[in-house]
Amino acid sequence: MPRHNTDARYGSIAKTFHWLTALLILVIIPLGIVAENMAYAINAAEGAPDQALINRTTLLFSIHKTLGVTVFFIALARIIWAIVQPHPGLLNGDNRLEAFAASTVHWLLYGSLVMVPLSGWVYHAATIGYAPIWWPFGQALPFVPKDAALSELTSTLHYVLQWVLIGAISLHLAGALKHHLLDGDATLRRMLPGDVEGQPTTEQPGHFAPVLGAVTVWAGVLAGAALLGWFTLPEAAEPVPTTLSAEGGNWQVQHGTLQITVIQMGADITGQFADWSALIQYAEMADETGKHGEVVVEINTASLTLGGMTNQATSAAYLNIAAHPIASFKADILSTDNGLMAKGDLVIREESVPFELPFELAIEGNMAEAAGKAEVDRRAFKMGLDVTDEGSLGFGVGISFALAAQKITGN
Repeated sequence: MPRHNTDARYGSIAKTFHWLTALLILVIIPLGIVAENMAYAINAAEGAPDQALINRTTLLFSIHKTLGVTVFFIALARIIWAIVQPHPGLLNGDNRLEAFAASTVHWLLYGSLVMVPLSGWVYHAATIGYAPIWWPFGQALPFVPKDAALSELTSTLHYVLQWVLIGAISLHLAGALKHHLLDGDATLRRMLPGDVEGQPTTEQPGHFAPVLGAVTVWAGVLAGAALLGWFTLPEAAEPVPTTLSAEGGNWQVQHGTLQITVIQMGADITGQFADWSALIQYAEMADETGKHGEVVVEINTASLTLGGMTNQATSAAYLNIAAHPIASFKADILSTDNGLMAKGDLVIREESVPFELPFELAIEGNMAEAAGKAEVDRRAFKMGLDVTDEGSLGFGVGISFALAAQKITGN
């Protein structure tokens, strides 16, 4: 079979693009619908979500996303190939209305095969917490920030445009069957294996009107979705009051961040606690035991945001914020051979675990900046014990902080 197109037939490369895309779409769309329904069941469940269901949902979403990005690149290659090749003409181009409809549907297909996976990829890149896209595709995109509003917008675009794609596929299939079963011409057979030709009519539709028709369909669908209120920005969460400093210390925290990082399906997911306090008693000169002072940190566990994993992380199987709203860390500040360290007990879910947090400290006058990080094993706090596969959710949880503090005059 010849590789290149002619005015009367499709070559093997164009046919391969066509049927490979069709096969992927037939897999991707049902996968996405099933995974979305499973995700809805997880969010609607009372109590701790079923981990086995979470794992299956994550797997299906990863397959859906990876194949979707694959379709994006195949669609681009297909469009480039179509541009540099002759395009076999319609066999009924003299039927102006039908030819216009067929060409419009083709433009809808080409455009939607690019826009649907691209909007999904941008949504994925803008979201914190996700089923990862597998190698060789990355999780981020250039110029796409982690942003809730952008995530919501592209998620809606992906949802709306997928129905345009489904509609275009349905019309395309109906047209092919009509040509094959009712008209008895070679329109469908030209795309099947073999060297089948079909002589196009002399009259053919132009490009301008069908492109304008496709653009009108996209614009109309998006306008309809907007009128239905689908493109609403996420409501701003109620601000969580931040304590930061506690009474009794000689250093007062001015601002800071307290973050955790988990590994889900091989990808780092970072979130932070909005409400926490630190009582700091610190002296630059250590005593004879190497102790500089002490620190007591209290954390409002309900103030955690961890992207798409927030509900899971705060559920009864993990932080269990309903029963254990406060986590704490009480430690001595010590000098070690490798620098300063806060050494004490980290208490989460009423489970007390020894914890060492090395950190760097810079003091200039009455101002100080400190930052450090360490890792704990979630199993030590009896969190997520039913998740025994690190490929699904890592055992280690990174804890990091950065803060600026001011020395209280007179202390």
